[in-house]
Amino acid sequence: MTDQLREIGGRLAALREIEGISPDTLAQKCEITLEELGDYERGERDFSFSFLYNAAHCLGVDVVELMSGDSPKLSGCCLTRAGEGYAIDRRAAYSYKHLAFTFRKKLGEPFMVTVEPKDDSKEPVQHSHAGQEFNLVIEGRMRFLMGELSYDLNPGDSVYFDASRPHAMKALDGKPARFLALVMQRGD
Repeated sequence: MTDQLREIGGRLAALREIEGISPDTLAQKCEITLEELGDYERGERDFSFSFLYNAAHCLGVDVVELMSGDSPKLSGCCLTRAGEGYAIDRRAAYSYKHLAFTFRKKLGEPFMVTVEPKDDSKEPVQHSHAGQEFNLVIEGRMRFLMGELSYDLNPGDSVYFDASRPHAMKALDGKPARFLALVMQRGD
């Protein structure tokens, strides 16, 4: 259990209580068990992006606010220089940089994602979240998986999909793959 997981878990629990949402209700809306939610809130379980995105939506906050505790402040323009962005390094296989972390009321969540290669031949666990997603491969090669569907993507290739269907990415050729991910969801 890391300090970052404990901090995110504490914010998750506090925001849930502030919003008056019961643990049962949030677990049901995020399609997880009550035990998994308890593990998340105590910082005993690593967060998938899908869970964070779904929980933030249910709690009415920006995903960056849930992860960092900071509320986005800009509403006119957000500049992110090359290689910068709000770093989200929670899981060994994936690292994210949020590219519009200071922009309020976003219609989409843009991320630069790096998928690290794994030595095993197993396919990664697939996760889902609300909305739609667009991924554009920047460098390296990766496999996009959605259920039984599988595409090997090269630099310049893209995929647009219904993110409510379980999906995952896997780096190929023993090298990291970087891609631009844009997660979008209709407003309520």
